[in-house]
Amino acid sequence: QVQLVESGGGLVQAGGSLRLSCAASGRTSSNYAMGWFRQAPGKEREFVSAISWIWNTDRTYYADAVKGRFTISRDNAKNTVYLQMNSLKPEDTAVYYCAASQRLYYSGSYYTELSYDYWGQGTQVTVSS
Repeated sequence: QVQLVESGGGLVQAGGSLRLSCAASGRTSSNYAMGWFRQAPGKEREFVSAISWIWNTDRTYYADAVKGRFTISRDNAKNTVYLQMNSLKPEDTAVYYCAASQRLYYSGSYYTELSYDYWGQGTQVTVSS
């Protein structure tokens, strides 16, 4: 079992930055990837970013909407994944969820929430115009 706790959300002005953190505990050694999803009011949950580590090789994935603005990274010693969000836009406003996957994929599959096994409680990000 893996437990995930997100933090770092808050209220920022458009153009500002936030860094989200996701601390994992439990059977973290079985994780192959962790990702971030978000859900705005009235919308479905959507993929934001993911990072996978297979045979000690890191790969990152980004939704087109955040590519070039967001950066995902991990600190393996702390079992923590980060999402650095720069140049924030009002349309980035959402609850952001961290997820962990214990499945091995080679490409593409980490874009879908169906590939993840554990989820955090979410953290609110609000970007004012």
